[in-house]
Amino acid sequence: MSQLLQDRVAIITGAGRGLGRSHALELARHGARVVVNDIGACQPGSSAQAVVQDIQALGGEAFANDADVTSPQQVEAMVQQAVAKWGRVDILVNNAGILRDKSFAKMELDDFRLVMEVHLMGAVHCAKAVWNLMRAQNYGRIVMTSSSSGLYGNFGQANYGAAKMALVGLMQTLALEGERNNIRVNCLAPTAATAMTETLLAAEELALLAPESVSPALVALVTEDAPTRSILLAGAGGFEQANITMTKGIFLPRSESQASQLITRLAEVSDRHEEQVPATGFDQLRHEIAKARVHKAALQPAQQAENA
Repeated sequence: MSQLLQDRVAIITGAGRGLGRSHALELARHGARVVVNDIGACQPGSSAQAVVQDIQALGGEAFANDADVTSPQQVEAMVQQAVAKWGRVDILVNNAGILRDKSFAKMELDDFRLVMEVHLMGAVHCAKAVWNLMRAQNYGRIVMTSSSSGLYGNFGQANYGAAKMALVGLMQTLALEGERNNIRVNCLAPTAATAMTETLLAAEELALLAPESVSPALVALVTEDAPTRSILLAGAGGFEQANITMTKGIFLPRSESQASQLITRLAEVSDRHEEQVPATGFDQLRHEIAKARVHKAALQPAQQAENA
């Protein structure tokens, strides 16, 4: 077994099967002690119990926990169980999720709320439960599971896409707030075979999308040298990074025709030449004020000449 994560304590939600199972086994292979969380995990013969047994067969340490991520009380109890057993929590992988796919016109609001509750609020509950612990130990690695459905959209997944993009926003701010305490927060957007892709791809292509091809990206996001505020994409052996950028844009002085001018110049606004990745949300403010100041400075000689 690798020593890359030796004795690090990891909590992985939704780890009984699929991507979560793959993540649990991969972290264990690199030396992590793993809390295998899943609904029904403590039932004899559960899939989570099988994951625990697989980890133990590798020579690793693990236990199952059945906390429902929509319950902050159950999540807090799960964290306390990990601390009682191993003394700390170093890694949190927010993987638990559900699907309630349907076109927006046909989607029930209850299904929208449920998906948001599990994906977004579940991640919030888990992050909140470990946050002060990680601050106190000056170490933490948190990974949110995002998706191309959130980053780029996907028909029939308005609820799922909204939750997955919300996790990106959560990650951006937690990464900034956790920086002083060495808490690094990232997003992983996996590509894996699903019922939806079965009708779109050939069998050999589906075989490439095994969860095991994603989990190495997770390891890269939770090591001691992990980045922070990264949106890492992974699937079929491919690894990419997504960035939320801001174009250079234009400046338009206030006038009655400002909206009309903007409409005619939208192509310039969207031109990606010299675009940047803002370090914080304040970079938009700084960028726009800087353009306004340049415009004001350019006007001053003419105004001075007019007043002379």
